[in-house]
Amino acid sequence: MQCPGQDSRYWSGEDVFEDKCPNCGNIIEFFKDDSQHKCRNCGHQMLNPKMDFGCASYCPHAEQCLGAMPPELVAKQGDLFKDRIAIAMRRYFGMDARRIQHALDVAEHAETIGKGLEGSDMMVIKASALLHDIGIKNAELKYDSSSAKYQQIEGPPVAEEILSALKAPQELIEEVCDIIGHHHTPRDEETTNFKVLYDADLIVNMTERYKEKPHTRDQLEKILTSSFMTEAGAREGKRTLEKYVQ
Repeated sequence: MQCPGQDSRYWSGEDVFEDKCPNCGNIIEFFKDDSQHKCRNCGHQMLNPKMDFGCASYCPHAEQCLGAMPPELVAKQGDLFKDRIAIAMRRYFGMDARRIQHALDVAEHAETIGKGLEGSDMMVIKASALLHDIGIKNAELKYDSSSAKYQQIEGPPVAEEILSALKAPQELIEEVCDIIGHHHTPRDEETTNFKVLYDADLIVNMTERYKEKPHTRDQLEKILTSSFMTEAGAREGKRTLEKYVQ
């Protein structure tokens, strides 16, 4: 027996679709039953952003259906979630390539810093990194400013809307929105997830500044010892920023 939803005889025009690679923005074509495709431009292995296993909770043929899927698909559920957020972030920012790239760079550093760090939740970290500056558009529209204060006011409602549409768990939505709502202003005590995002954002912000005006080694060492919230973040910062030191 074949699930009617997977039988191409019942497909509509929406069951063959295109979406942008969350890594480089290249167009990738998916059939409804494709589990993943490799981007021809950057090589990113993109999981089908419309794939949903919600039916597995009640369908009597779930074991047979899921058993036929590539094993890496189950193992990469976190990557699928991250890709969906990245796609939503790209759509929200539209043609603003600079802010899209900033978010992707922060997410990349956050993954490196957060992996294996005690107390880290990579799902929260990935979502926070991709959406941390999502309030900029509304801040500029409402206040004609992209300052941290306004970003932190406008970011959480947009992030909540995006994550709710992706059916993210409520606990995750709440933590991500809390992080975004003060990501430039650490409190006296912070979670590991916040610290990872803070350090990753600092690295990208400093990289953008260093590219324009390289700093001295003494200035870099001062930043590494005084500004980072995790040792892993300081190590990643040193690795990334050393190339811009005079």
